[in-house]
Amino acid sequence: MIGSKEIALKGSGNNASSSTWGRFLIKKHSRRSTFSSSSTKLQRITVMNGSPTVSAPKREKDPKKRIVISGMGLVSVFGNDVDGFYDKLLRGTNGVGLIDRFNTSELAVKFAGQIHEFLSEGYVDQKSDRRLDDCWRYCLVAGNKALESANLGPQQLIHMDRSRIGAVVGAGVGGYTVFSTKIEKMIKRGYHKLCPFFVPCPITNMGSALLAIDNGLMGPSYSISTACATANCCFFAAANHIRKGDADVMIAGGTEAPILPMGIAGFSACRALSLRNAEPDKASRPWDKARDGFVMGEGSGILVMESLEHARKRGANIIAEYLGGAITCDAHHVTEPRPDVLGITSCMTRSMEDAGVSPEEVNYVNAHATSTPAGDITSSTQ
Repeated sequence: MIGSKEIALKGSGNNASSSTWGRFLIKKHSRRSTFSSSSTKLQRITVMNGSPTVSAPKREKDPKKRIVISGMGLVSVFGNDVDGFYDKLLRGTNGVGLIDRFNTSELAVKFAGQIHEFLSEGYVDQKSDRRLDDCWRYCLVAGNKALESANLGPQQLIHMDRSRIGAVVGAGVGGYTVFSTKIEKMIKRGYHKLCPFFVPCPITNMGSALLAIDNGLMGPSYSISTACATANCCFFAAANHIRKGDADVMIAGGTEAPILPMGIAGFSACRALSLRNAEPDKASRPWDKARDGFVMGEGSGILVMESLEHARKRGANIIAEYLGGAITCDAHHVTEPRPDVLGITSCMTRSMEDAGVSPEEVNYVNAHATSTPAGDITSSTQ
């Protein structure tokens, strides 16, 4: 039997171009079978006191359409281990510091959540490791670790119908580093010096494509690019593929590697980044009166999502259940959030309707919390 532990509302807004809001509801589960350490530690999260049990709207009962999370993988400033990452979050460990990857003397912002000592051995072949942008290297490691976590490694996948397994991994920008460095070389040395990887390396569907190629996955494979809402939109799309019967298993998430001069300068020009160079460890301060922008970070987070029926058949360790989600658009401004918060509130309402969850059941809300003056006000009034 599967026991409900918690219902959470995840949210992230994207006020760049499409102003999309993506939200989804998850319910953490426990099983009577042995838990992996990562799923056990998930039970330690601290949330506000839950509301009393109430009658919930109708929820999905068909095991083919119920969707569970069976694997997790990540690459972060705290390393590539889910347990280690979570432990450091609980301890309040700071991952932000001065950038040492390139010269920042001419940049207004000199700090970020930069990944150091990234390890890809065993997950990315040597040739790809040299050629690929960090964005895709992070994705390959996180994606393959998620499959490994779900007990869907090469030895298991070879015996499965891989036409029923897909990947939807998005990126806000994509292979930013490769793109910028190749442009610089082209300016200095001419068009004839462009390498054949100039076009394919930056495009955002490379993450999903590389994971599919790496593991022989022939199900739905593409990317979504909706800035901060990218990964949420990918989870939503992946879940719908499973619900519709397009796939049994989907790898879904996001990846990004924007810590380079062009990335820092570009976001600084938008006045989106904090300027607290003297105290980078105190720069990210959502809801604070003195907040002045967010801190640039990098990494990748990937989930393995599959139908409950499929997970049960193969004896998968179930970490959580995806209940539902929704996507809306502010239709207001390129960067400024909609003042009446209709885009956010309608997305939350539709998400709960899709999930069959009443507002009283939600006991954890993950806010966007960008630390920007306008963004935090909008999020706090939803």
